Amino acid sequence: MVILEGVLIAAVVFCLAIFIYLKNRGQEKVVPKLESRTPFKIESRDDKSVTLSTTIEFRNEGQQSAMIVDAICKPQLPFEQYDGIAVRGKAEREGKPREDDYFEALVLEHQQSVNLVAKVTLTARKNMSLNEAISHMVDFPIEFIYREVGRTPMHFSIARMFLTADELSKLTGVKLVKE
Repeated sequence: MVILEGVLIAAVVFCLAIFIYLKNRGQEKVVPKLESRTPFKIESRDDKSVTLSTTIEFRNEGQQSAMIVDAICKPQLPFEQYDGIAVRGKAEREGKPREDDYFEALVLEHQQSVNLVAKVTLTARKNMSLNEAISHMVDFPIEFIYREVGRTPMHFSIARMFLTADELSKLTGVKLVKE
């Protein structure tokens, strides 16, 4: 009986040691560095639309490899807030633009960074020119939604930034109308 208890205690200690070892091996921790993102800049512009972009560093501050499986740039400007401009977002890797709006997954080793680009296209609506539509613009949030996986199960995270009417006005040279 004593031998059986000894084997049982040894098995429990062995399992506990493995659990502690795996727990201390760490996990991935992808962190968007929003405080150091680049200012928005104009990528392209015509009479009806303007495309702006900002670059955000994503750093894996964890102890294990991480994978960013997908990323979506989602501007939050519903027509109920302002219906003069339609807004569309796109996420891509810096230096690797794609025409098909597909985000190519990437692996981030621990303590490694990658720059991702959030692009926002604003298109004038209701037969307005772009300048006229921008002159009545409002502030709105932009969510950069990314799906990551590593030792933890796959999950979504959100990095939120804002594009203010003042910032857009300065970028495009359009004076805002006081309403």
